[in-house]
Amino acid sequence: MTSPSVPRPPSQNGPAPRRGALVPTIVVLAVLAAVVMGLAQVWTEIQWFNQLGFTDVLIREWTTRGALFALGFLLMGGAVWLNLHLAYSQRQVYPPTTPEERNLDKYRESIEPLRRLIMIGAPLVLGLFAGSSLSAQWREVLTFLNREQFGIDDPQFGLDIGFFVFTLPVIRMLISFLMTVVFLSAAAAVVTHYLYGGISLAPRAQRISPAARLHLGILAAVFVLLIAASYWLDRYSVLVGENARFAGASYTDVNANIPAKAILAGIAVVVAVLFVVAAFRGTWRLPVAGIGVMIVSAIVVGSAYPAVVQRFQVEPNAIELEREFIQRNIDGTLAAYDLQDVEVETYSATTEAEAGQLREDSQSTASIRLLDPQIVAPTFNQLQQNRQYYGFPTTLAVDRYEIDGESRDTVIAVRELNQDGLGAEQRTWVNDKTVYTHGFGVVAAYGNTTRSDGRPAFFQQGIPSTGELGEYEPRVYFGQFSPDYSIVGAPEGTDPWELDYPDDDAPNGAVNNTYTGDGGPSIGNIAAKLLYALKFGDMQILFSDRVTEESQILFDRDPHQRVSKVAPYLTLDAKAYPAVVDMDGDEATPKELVWIVDGYTTTNDYPYSARESLEEATTDSLTTVNGVPAAVGVAPAQVNYIRNSVKAVVNAYDGDVTLYEWDEDDPILDTWQNIFGDHVQPVEDISGDLMSHLRYPEDLFKVQRQLLSEYHVTDAASFYSGSNFWNIPTDPTAAAGVPQPPYYLTMQMPAQDEAQFSLTSSFIPGGQTDRNILTGFLAVDSETGDTAGEVREDYGQMRLLELPSDLTVPGPGQVQNNFNSNPAVSSELNLLRQGNSDVQLGNLLTLPVGGGLLYVQPVYVQSAQGTSYPLLQRVLVSFGDEIGFASTLDEALDEVFGGDSGAEAGDAEVAPPEETPDGEEPDGTTEVPAAAQERLTDALADAQQAIADGNTALAESDWTAYGEAQQRLQSAIEDALAAEAEIADATGEVAPDDEATAEPTAEATEEAAQG
Repeated sequence: MTSPSVPRPPSQNGPAPRRGALVPTIVVLAVLAAVVMGLAQVWTEIQWFNQLGFTDVLIREWTTRGALFALGFLLMGGAVWLNLHLAYSQRQVYPPTTPEERNLDKYRESIEPLRRLIMIGAPLVLGLFAGSSLSAQWREVLTFLNREQFGIDDPQFGLDIGFFVFTLPVIRMLISFLMTVVFLSAAAAVVTHYLYGGISLAPRAQRISPAARLHLGILAAVFVLLIAASYWLDRYSVLVGENARFAGASYTDVNANIPAKAILAGIAVVVAVLFVVAAFRGTWRLPVAGIGVMIVSAIVVGSAYPAVVQRFQVEPNAIELEREFIQRNIDGTLAAYDLQDVEVETYSATTEAEAGQLREDSQSTASIRLLDPQIVAPTFNQLQQNRQYYGFPTTLAVDRYEIDGESRDTVIAVRELNQDGLGAEQRTWVNDKTVYTHGFGVVAAYGNTTRSDGRPAFFQQGIPSTGELGEYEPRVYFGQFSPDYSIVGAPEGTDPWELDYPDDDAPNGAVNNTYTGDGGPSIGNIAAKLLYALKFGDMQILFSDRVTEESQILFDRDPHQRVSKVAPYLTLDAKAYPAVVDMDGDEATPKELVWIVDGYTTTNDYPYSARESLEEATTDSLTTVNGVPAAVGVAPAQVNYIRNSVKAVVNAYDGDVTLYEWDEDDPILDTWQNIFGDHVQPVEDISGDLMSHLRYPEDLFKVQRQLLSEYHVTDAASFYSGSNFWNIPTDPTAAAGVPQPPYYLTMQMPAQDEAQFSLTSSFIPGGQTDRNILTGFLAVDSETGDTAGEVREDYGQMRLLELPSDLTVPGPGQVQNNFNSNPAVSSELNLLRQGNSDVQLGNLLTLPVGGGLLYVQPVYVQSAQGTSYPLLQRVLVSFGDEIGFASTLDEALDEVFGGDSGAEAGDAEVAPPEETPDGEEPDGTTEVPAAAQERLTDALADAQQAIADGNTALAESDWTAYGEAQQRLQSAIEDALAAEAEIADATGEVAPDDEATAEPTAEATEEAAQG
């Protein structure tokens, strides 16, 4: 009988199904995805640099990074791998005899399956970390290999400053890296020798094999030699350090610390020799004793002895002993920050105002800037934004333009694209990436005057852009608020789809444009589409029919971003400002709209120079409000050397970046020129028109004024006492208590023959005092040149006015307090605030005129409800104890100086609105009726007088006179409201409701009177 068949297990029916294929497949796909993503980033970066003509910058950086990574990987990985294998090859082969050896034998058996992985994987992982760390030092290595000399020797060792800036950091970095390599190699060797019996720590059988002794002895000797080298380098590093009172080496450093470091280095060399001897002779007593001597010496010689010298020799005689070294610090700091040629003048400012006192300062008074670039941005938006998808920055730029043969201070802004202004239904991919691609034109207004109603007096405005600047390319494809990327360029023969500007007479109410510049890489083929889709994580790029063979992709469009990528060695000024210029000097071709960015070369390794935090030094009320970064691009947290070495220009239409060498004597820039070749153009290539719009950079000036608050004291003994240190005043118009920003304006210093475009700041007493009086005034000539194209000899000349200590001139804080507490001023400001209006106080400018200090502050008024934008309505002026407050600067000056200041301000004749056939101004607003404006001014003056009379009557308890004053006040308020309503009707604004506002107005006025 046949037995029934029994199914066999699957393993017996044939080959088992393959398992585990899923994991390798996932790994392979992940690797491929990473490779493709990496390729997308690399290839698109190469295309971007190639389009700008800076490919060799990227290649040099990447090749240097790659070489350093490979070097770090090989040094670390190779050293650890070598020491692991040396220790393993010298393992003990006899069987274990002690309990400790038997326990280690169990560990060896357990890790044996992983031994190969550990001995290969550990060096690989450590090598990757080391390579990444070393590759980050590519700038330091390149500057060391291509270094230039400073031509200045340090006062202690007589070495060129370039040694401290270029050489010392690289040697220290290399020593530190090698110490890490040797330490990790020794640790790996010790663990391996212990695990395989070369080292025994058993209580009764402590021993080390000859091979392990030789191996570890050599490693220890090398490590101690590196410590000796580090001690020796510490002698030089003292000169770039800081002590409690000043930067650089002090008396204690020179006479105790530097000799101590040399002694410690010598001891370390002896100990290294002892380790070599021990490695061959078999006793550890001498090197162990040497380590003890090193530790004791480090405590006694390296710490205790300098402390004793400082405590018992220096502190009782600090001024005498430290004088030489403080003077080194003063000289080094002034040289490092280019402050050694500051013209210092004692300015015995008068505080008495007399008639005709400003007659000799007509150039300064005629150019006083009344338009505050921080306050008028909403006004620019309301009057010149044109459409919701355009916008202006919150702080505008100050420049100067030649109008009718006269240089005029100008407030200028670019009308940039603002996609956030679009409605949600408009925010489609097609609109965001292919339709709304660029801004359009600039808007510019005179800085020293306004129209009769307080609006800016524009001399360039509208869409299309019209005005005094002439013909220029107005389209802004590269700006500070451009989208992350746009795809531009339509096929030939097709209708343009990029919205250019709105036009009611055009089809569909807009004029479209096709980009014809060379602003970005081509994205026409399928490979490019795929790589850019991966780069931006946007698959629409791959599938959109609007991406054609003619298409370009514009990205990395911010001027700062473009400059920092092509010049990765520069620290950039936080502000890029626009200019309409003739770049090639050919009047037959249209001008270009460009962004100008100031580039700095910095270091933190200049001997005896004081360190300064860029973030702290460049923070003021403007950066606090607007969140502008302290600096852009590579920069240490602190610097002790800075130069404005490069002027960078970015074309707003095609994004082209041009770098111009501005400081021809800067050895750091010369070093980078050796590295990157001829990418920086000579200053002679700057066109005359461009030259006239360059200026002294703001951030550099902020750093320098911070240093000058102390280093205007050049006598070592006085510097040590610190009794004449200054502070930068806080901005009296800001609530945060942050420093007052410097201001650009055209003015004439006492030692100058003519007024110049300048950057200015003031100083008040230092320390913890609350006394806000003026102690100094600083100005730097910011006029770079004219249309001839040559840099002025006095460009960058700093002029410091020091006020005598026995003279009391109000500082910005005191002046603002005087303005706010003046009865007449406060009463009128209260009147201006009534009727749903807000008052904004503009920048408080300081000018040395009339033999004293003049303060000027514009006062703006805006509606508190509905459509709101500030208009210039009043000007505050202070000279000594005199205060003027009037509708124009010219009138306010006359109030201060006895009815006739002797000079005409820029608004002496306020520019009337432009006339057009339909009675409207070019920007679409109507002219404010002059009669209504005059009635409003008279009514406010009557109300102010009524309040003053009421206060007098109250003080004398004359209730009849008080009642008459109240009746006159009520009548003046009614007249003012009626005039406001007429003005509102004429300008298209909503007039305040009389019934709704009369009672609050009366209450506000009575409160002001009672106050």
